[in-house]
Amino acid sequence: MKYVDEFRDESLVKKLVAGISQKMTQSWSIMEICGGQTHSIMKYGLLDLLPNELNVIHGPGCPVCVTPIEMIDKAIFLSLQPNVIVSSFGDMLRVPGSKKDLLSAKAQGGDVRTVLSPLDTIKLAKDNPNKEVVFFAVG
Repeated sequence: MKYVDEFRDESLVKKLVAGISQKMTQSWSIMEICGGQTHSIMKYGLLDLLPNELNVIHGPGCPVCVTPIEMIDKAIFLSLQPNVIVSSFGDMLRVPGSKKDLLSAKAQGGDVRTVLSPLDTIKLAKDNPNKEVVFFAVG
């Protein structure tokens, strides 16, 4: 399945559902963790297609789904302040605020840095003692 249209092919969907049903030897619970996944599952009625023994739990949501717009706006505001560095994981940089995202703020001169670990933010702070360093993350 390489293309979007194949995901909408009824015969392929029926084949996949039959395969899932055959593999079910006991009850299973699985969790999807993204609001986009939840939306697709509901929109296309996928829960109705799955075996009753398969319990789908709607999970906590990813950062894109659970971060309030106000928090994004605050991070954007901070990034545009003089002597402030905002660091965050890459996925948070594209989350839209009310008017823009952190990448747009960076393009407008905001000091926004991508980090792979909170430890990278500590290094940023040590390397930039004259700046306030803010780690923006969900949790």
